[in-house]
Amino acid sequence: MSNNYYMQKIKVAFWALIMMAMATACKKGGSDSPVPVVPPKPLATLGLFQLSGGENKRLFIPISQIGTKAVQYFGIFDTGSSGLTMDAHGLIPDEMITANGLLVTGDSVVVNGITVTNKTATMAYGDKTSSTKEFGNLAYATITIGNSAGTATTKRIAFFMYYKVVDGDGKEISGSQHSFDVFGVGPSTGFTFAAIVSPLNGFTMPANVASGFKLAKLDNTKFTAAGAFVSGLLTIGLVPDDLNNAGFVMHPLTLGSAGGYSPNIPATVTYGNTTTSAQILFDTGNPAVSVIENSKETTALGRLPVGTVVTITTNRGFVYTYTTSSTGKLTQIQNPNISGDFRTIMSLDFFTDNEFLTDYTGHRIGLKNN
Repeated sequence: MSNNYYMQKIKVAFWALIMMAMATACKKGGSDSPVPVVPPKPLATLGLFQLSGGENKRLFIPISQIGTKAVQYFGIFDTGSSGLTMDAHGLIPDEMITANGLLVTGDSVVVNGITVTNKTATMAYGDKTSSTKEFGNLAYATITIGNSAGTATTKRIAFFMYYKVVDGDGKEISGSQHSFDVFGVGPSTGFTFAAIVSPLNGFTMPANVASGFKLAKLDNTKFTAAGAFVSGLLTIGLVPDDLNNAGFVMHPLTLGSAGGYSPNIPATVTYGNTTTSAQILFDTGNPAVSVIENSKETTALGRLPVGTVVTITTNRGFVYTYTTSSTGKLTQIQNPNISGDFRTIMSLDFFTDNEFLTDYTGHRIGLKNN
């Protein structure tokens, strides 16, 4: 009888151990369970508008709010400059805007959540052969970009509020308001005001996401006279895969004595039988004609003939080859002693063949054939 009792105790203990083991095996989220790794995501992915008119192409970003003022404006998306410029009309009362400047009492005034300072300057675009100047004031506000398909709002950032635009001859350009708004996303700082930088560098990023943006290859068929909204072109915020595994050739940028980090990339350019060294600016703000600067050219200035093969090779091994035609890839040769600009500038056509990335955190530009 004692042996049976002893065996019964063993059976009970055995089944108790089995039940404990099963409970442990079925337990969720225990200390030994692997914690799933959630990869970081970019801040936002937005669409842009593509527009064409004759030879010119333009890339626009919708702007839906400045400060507390709801708006429907479109800034020229410009990798060749840094900082946002906005026409004062529609943002502040008309009585504050005069032919000679913005009326600001004291150091600054706040209107519609926009701080307009009394600090004035001129923003210049182009070179001495073709230039545009905007006159205005330093201002501050939060900026919301995007439309009903998706938006993102910056922190309070500096921008340039202009009241007048003149051409290279000093003649005031009249026309529709906000037609010269520029959304400059380059990595440098403003030469007029150091506080003015790319609006895309004005966001608070999620953890493990670098400040910067990625521009997908543009769809050449979407450049129409009516304009087309193309979703998913602009990614704000760069995840580790963008910077390490996406196939971009990364180019470290040089810090200058003025203007911060230069977007110009050292390269060689070959056209026909000519090869020249270059500092290349990849510029979505250039609407039509790429410009190759060559100080040794004296007689062959002007547009390259149709069918000319052009090859760009950067100092980091990125290679891009294209052929000029009568309707696209237009390219001209200039002597910097004449143009006053040493930069070789690739136009918006470059972005219909390639992807582009700017890493504000790491001070790099990435280029990728596509």
